[in-house]
Amino acid sequence: MTAAGISPVEVAPVRSQFPLMSRCVDGRPIVYLDSAATSQKPQSVLDAMDDYYRTCNANVHRGVYAIAEEATNRMERARERVRAFIGARSAAEVLITKNATESLNLVAQSWGRANLRAGDAIVLTHMEHHANIVPWQMLAAEVGFEIRWIPLDEQGRLDLTDLDRLLDGARLLGATAMSNVLGTLNPVRTLTDAARAAGAISVIDGCQSVPHTATDVVAMGADFVAFSGHKMCGPTGIGVLYGREELLEEMPPFLGGGEMIRDVRLDGFTCNDLPWKFEAGTPPIAEIIGLGAAVEWLEGVGMEAVRAHEIALVEYTMRTLGERFGDRLRIHGPADPLERGGVFSFDFDGLHPHDISQVLDTHGVCVRAGHHCAKPLMRLLGVGATARASVYVYNDTTDIDALADALDAAGSFFAL
Repeated sequence: MTAAGISPVEVAPVRSQFPLMSRCVDGRPIVYLDSAATSQKPQSVLDAMDDYYRTCNANVHRGVYAIAEEATNRMERARERVRAFIGARSAAEVLITKNATESLNLVAQSWGRANLRAGDAIVLTHMEHHANIVPWQMLAAEVGFEIRWIPLDEQGRLDLTDLDRLLDGARLLGATAMSNVLGTLNPVRTLTDAARAAGAISVIDGCQSVPHTATDVVAMGADFVAFSGHKMCGPTGIGVLYGREELLEEMPPFLGGGEMIRDVRLDGFTCNDLPWKFEAGTPPIAEIIGLGAAVEWLEGVGMEAVRAHEIALVEYTMRTLGERFGDRLRIHGPADPLERGGVFSFDFDGLHPHDISQVLDTHGVCVRAGHHCAKPLMRLLGVGATARASVYVYNDTTDIDALADALDAAGSFFAL
């Protein structure tokens, strides 16, 4: 199965570019199926960060000497590469944060604190990550606005039957583009259009979607999009917030200090231009350069090819695990590979997810076990936790076969 007739990725030459993928643990090669938590990094990303530290390690935007100017140029080129990758209209709309959680907190504490009042309402979904729930709950406890919730249907898709009613009088709609538990790909443009028609802004969590699908924030119609570098072959400690320039101009700064100011006097200060207005202090320079290298690497593969590869792998996974285990294994979320990404949260044989994960680890298979920072969703699913396997461009069918074999071994082990 392919997307728009595009062939899936040839995995062997891709995998060879990821140093960790050649590692063995306890004599077994690693089968890495936890990319929804964090992706592996290609050599080109590691090299770009190392080269910065070795050849032009200096602070940015301040020094006028050669290596400081070179560091600044490398960092701002990376920002421009990210801008083009997500289709933002201007680099001023690309804010650098330390992760997507900080990006979402920035929106809550800057836009939310300036605009939300007691009696207002915002709308979130039942499949949100804690990072797009807790900041709003914290602010709601302080300000006094209402949080409304978009429910799910039996397939783990958003039930939009009452969307207009939920948005009536709301100031903001927050939604994930792709669930990190269910794999559900949400109809983002439908959501953002509905929000705009109701007079609300839209905040999209793109952590799972941006690394796996072609992204155009303008076509999405979103006012804000948050995502992290470490899930898209980039380093940890680096995130992005896209925001419409008109909104960012109106918002107060999030953090105060150096770089975010144009002038400081004893009686006050004036803010710097965008995007630096929201980037107080020394930025994560090496990580920004690493993120730029990750974007360049993904562009070399092609995001359409990444998505086509994932669709094929989702179809294979759903079929293989279904045929192998039948009713013993339940994968949460949509059954149609075109409606989901490569995230498989599952229950197996009544076993605890942590027990499953530990047995799989003895076979070199790396999966996540837990609530995946989505406890409200876990309660709706009627489980305390799930095991979760997640794939990326460096995975292929042999990894899924290894997962199935390891699950078979886990079932046999606990049946003794």
